[in-house]
Amino acid sequence: MRWIPFQTVVVLALATTSLLADIGDPQIRTDHPWYPGELACSSFDRLFATQSEQYKRATGATPVTEQDKALASWFWRNTHYAHGEEGAEDLWGTGFTKGDLRTREYWTGLFADGFGLCGTTHSQWSAEMEYLLGHARGRDLGVAGHNSFEVFLTGNAYGNGKWVLLDHDISTVVFDAEGKNLLSIPEIKNDVNRLTNRKFKPEKQNGWLVCGLDAGDGGVYKEYNTAEYLAGYAGPPPMVHLRKGEKFRRYLQPGLEDGKTFVFWGRNYNTRGIPGPERSQAWVNQPEKMHGSRDGTGYKPGQARYGNAVYVYRPDFATEDYREGVVSEKDQQVTFEFYSPYIIAATPPNDKPWGIYEQGCRNGLILEGKANCAVSLSVDQGHTWSDCGGFSNRMDLTDLAKGHRQYLLRLGTSAKSLASSGLAITTICQANPAVMPRLNDRETTVDFAASGRAILSAGPNREQAKAHIVAGSLDSPAVTLELKAPRERSVAGVYAAGQLASGNPPSPDLKSHIDYSFDGGKTWRSLLKDWSIPRRGEEPRDFWSQSFCYGIAEFGSTSQSPVQIRFKNNGGKKYLRAEAHLVYKTPSVDNTKVTFAWQDGTGRNQTSHLFPPANPEPWQLKTGTGVQTRWVEFEPVAGAGL
Repeated sequence: MRWIPFQTVVVLALATTSLLADIGDPQIRTDHPWYPGELACSSFDRLFATQSEQYKRATGATPVTEQDKALASWFWRNTHYAHGEEGAEDLWGTGFTKGDLRTREYWTGLFADGFGLCGTTHSQWSAEMEYLLGHARGRDLGVAGHNSFEVFLTGNAYGNGKWVLLDHDISTVVFDAEGKNLLSIPEIKNDVNRLTNRKFKPEKQNGWLVCGLDAGDGGVYKEYNTAEYLAGYAGPPPMVHLRKGEKFRRYLQPGLEDGKTFVFWGRNYNTRGIPGPERSQAWVNQPEKMHGSRDGTGYKPGQARYGNAVYVYRPDFATEDYREGVVSEKDQQVTFEFYSPYIIAATPPNDKPWGIYEQGCRNGLILEGKANCAVSLSVDQGHTWSDCGGFSNRMDLTDLAKGHRQYLLRLGTSAKSLASSGLAITTICQANPAVMPRLNDRETTVDFAASGRAILSAGPNREQAKAHIVAGSLDSPAVTLELKAPRERSVAGVYAAGQLASGNPPSPDLKSHIDYSFDGGKTWRSLLKDWSIPRRGEEPRDFWSQSFCYGIAEFGSTSQSPVQIRFKNNGGKKYLRAEAHLVYKTPSVDNTKVTFAWQDGTGRNQTSHLFPPANPEPWQLKTGTGVQTRWVEFEPVAGAGL
């Protein structure tokens, strides 16, 4: 491979909108009691409503107080997210093994992974508490050999506020002796052996077993060392963008269709002969057992595993449809874009725990067909290109694309010459099965919605953001990015986040700001103002020296102008990373064909249903008993009928 210098990506003014009818953000929800799918949890409003339903189903009580809302959030995360080691993203431009390797973004952690180590999950979870309870109401805590979590509760006995333990990673909350209020880590530390003993007044726990994964986990609370404020963030919620000729299928178990093709992005535990990440102790896939448990999760190899999200795109060069995925086109060049809320995965060349980082990986990105042209790939927004050589059938570009959520694919020939190529682009990502829709026995109600929105991302990687810098720089107190929607689409909103070297101890006087401009920086509007790190309640002796600021701007009237996003602060602190995600409108006039495949007492089955783009009615899907959902697929379909 050789690197090709930066070349400006010229966006082609494409044919009229009526010719293009891609589907933006299709989602479904079933009435499965525990795992209804993405439409039940793909925004914080939807998530909190689903958490409330699950909490009431298990406890009989609707969460109204801050304590109950926090417990509902904790309960849901225990049943949808497991302890494990996720694969790193090359956030710093130094490869997958150097720098801060945590996935700190909330939606990526939940949808692309569904597992993470203690520091990872609690960093991400702080963003959920930001939206559930208010600013900086969740924090990571360094204890003995573990990264724990506290939430700041107010009201009732908590008065103006108090930090209390809410540890998802080892499934632990601790109530006082009367079973009324949650305790903080310092309070637990003072009587740790008794308070974390499952046999000490188990009734005080209100059905929430202390140390739900392992009875000995409570010893970590013997120390209280470090606080991490605003240690994670929330970017754009998960949006899938489908073009005509594209199918998007999600598998709920490893192995894909043949059951033997394992493509993942995490540590390879190779448990029971199945390569990839897994967790043998988890509430995932047994949520009904958590509340009221006396013995914990138990030990079952493969209790929680990964799934896959598979995109197969066959652009139609005989019509204008191929342009739905094109960001640049010249006489002898066509450049396609790919964005996903999931991380491109890999089949490693060996059985090593971290074989995914080595050269020789397969199955993450494959080109099929017959074409006579050069192929180039960029994973940094076109700033640099990797020369992949001449096109060949089943060309595997996994080593270049793995660990990313986006790429640009450039074919060195005209669209006309590709008309008979049979080009197929297959991208296989890792995905969390716990946020995929599942079927019930006998009958399932399936609801569908498509917001008609898609994403253009400058980040999260530093190199991806650098391609969009128009003023200032990273590693400085101010930086400005600029984004423009592809294919002359209208802008609907912006998500922005900055990672700041905020200092140790963090100063509450430090104010961070994020602004946006539609006129090239002549006038600015506030996306985030006076973002600070409040210091409240009891604190340990040390702090993380960094933090995140993040926010959203939704535009009531859409615009086609480029959008500039400016990060700045009043303390001269450096922005280590800055990212922005532009949300734009898609036509969304195509129907969406949804197909479920499952296994029940009658064997393997599958059936499809066509949802119109407007006012879709629920689908009543009939099955047998003993249902196991295998996969679900989306596909754009023009016109009426299957």
